[in-house]
Amino acid sequence: MIIYVGSDHGGFKMKEMLKKWLADKAYQVADMGPAQYVEGDDYPDAAAAVAQKVSEAGPGEARGILICRSGAGVDIVANKFRGVRSFLAISPDHAYQVRHDDDVNVLCIASDFTDEATVPKIVQIFLSTPFAKEERYTRRLNKISDIENKRE
Repeated sequence: MIIYVGSDHGGFKMKEMLKKWLADKAYQVADMGPAQYVEGDDYPDAAAAVAQKVSEAGPGEARGILICRSGAGVDIVANKFRGVRSFLAISPDHAYQVRHDDDVNVLCIASDFTDEATVPKIVQIFLSTPFAKEERYTRRLNKISDIENKRE
């Protein structure tokens, strides 16, 4: 599985730290930008690049991690893409629940509100927790897919 990462200027430092952590854990990582710190860049650019890759990859083939100051901007953008289920994590327990119940595939992190030491814990849970595949969870995800399909 490939992990696509992206940020804006507010999440750039945390993204660089996270890329190193992921590489040290032998994950395949693709940085969707920015390649360098650019003050005042726009979060939709990297968020769309990551979400597009996750959407195109199909179920279970890729995950995305996005970082901006609030985490909300990148989360909003990512959820515009078909098949992407993005969430803004507040803790490792939160990451567990949404992976387990909702089969989320894009993790958003708020760099201004998430301690750097907590980020690897959240990411590890996000990457290692399987979807439960219980009937009620699958039924709910199918309803989300139906909503996506009706909007076209």
